[in-house]
Amino acid sequence: MTYIVHLLFSNCELRQVLQQQETNMFKEIDEIEGNQLLNTSVEDLCDYFEQKYKLETPKLRENEIIVEQREIDIDISQDPYRHILDRSRPFYIKGTEIRFFVPYDGDEILFHCRPSRFTLNLPQAQVDQGQLIISFRLTDHDAARIKDEFNKTLSQIKEYLNWINEEVSRFNNSLRDKARQKIDFRRQKLLKDQGLVESLGFPLRKRPDAIETYVAPIVRRKITPRLPSANTAPFVPEPTLDLNAYEHILTVICNMAKVIERSPQAFKQMQEENLRQHFLVQLNGQYEGQATGETFNFQGKTDILIRVNGRNIFIAECKFWKGPKCFKEAIDQLLSYTSWRDTKTALLIFNRNKQLSNVLEQIPRLIKDHPNYKRQLEYASETGFRFILHHRDDTNRELILTVLVFEVPR
Repeated sequence: MTYIVHLLFSNCELRQVLQQQETNMFKEIDEIEGNQLLNTSVEDLCDYFEQKYKLETPKLRENEIIVEQREIDIDISQDPYRHILDRSRPFYIKGTEIRFFVPYDGDEILFHCRPSRFTLNLPQAQVDQGQLIISFRLTDHDAARIKDEFNKTLSQIKEYLNWINEEVSRFNNSLRDKARQKIDFRRQKLLKDQGLVESLGFPLRKRPDAIETYVAPIVRRKITPRLPSANTAPFVPEPTLDLNAYEHILTVICNMAKVIERSPQAFKQMQEENLRQHFLVQLNGQYEGQATGETFNFQGKTDILIRVNGRNIFIAECKFWKGPKCFKEAIDQLLSYTSWRDTKTALLIFNRNKQLSNVLEQIPRLIKDHPNYKRQLEYASETGFRFILHHRDDTNRELILTVLVFEVPR
């Protein structure tokens, strides 16, 4: 029996392929037009680069293996166990070629990469459009020997794939953080560049060859991730609320809610607007405004907000739970006040006369069904949830929404 030699895992070093993948990602980040980078959500960019540059270790679909045979001519002139008078010329006899077709899912290039762990006895197979072809040529009909050799080859391939997967998994797990660090570094540089030019006191000249759009290059995947769309209008930094301050505001709100729970008679008859006033008193006892004694104020019927330069950077809505329809309307009301990025919001749900566990069960599903939902964040609270939503007209303008549910006396 002879083999058709196609050595796997031998063309290049896996570590070099992974390094090149990372280098290509960094290069693409550096080539994004500056204003587009600043106007695009960092998390959306991370999603794009993680999806595009991660590698998928091939997985063999062993339950779909098929086999074929065909009659062929086999040259036995160099077989030392055969009596051939003239070995300088081919000497053919009829034989059989057996081919096993092993489908797989994953990146073909990894079949050609040598991992850090390897053996000198490399497995042999041909890689052909989503399948491995393992071939044997023989002049007898020893089925047991063929099956044994095939299983041995398959076992070798799976062992190599396990070694490769160890390195690829580490690479994939680090990819998002590396992309974020590179994006953050470039964003900071771009913002410092803007500050440097503004400090000179002269108008900024627009380059005549400035790139207006950015097109992601064609990549190897069947489903090609697309760079998140964003305009290339000049980026203007906007007022933001520090995350630590946001968390402290929510802590003050939760502490006030505990007061309500512990003193039910004092709050029994209060409606949304009256309850909101108590939260305002507590919040303004902690924070002092720049222009007035009050940092927190209200606008409309039920919202609590902080405004800086005419822009809302914190908004909280106080609502009694009245079912899914009213909950969605409360989200829409929050979104109607948010027209810039980095806004931090809260939705305070007061539960009265309803089973609390049922309310808590509905909230994540209702948020995820909302057309502006992007993702859910981890939030350590038994009766609270945190999400990222986007502005109604721009998916790159994100806001944080924390939903807090409180029991109030009947």
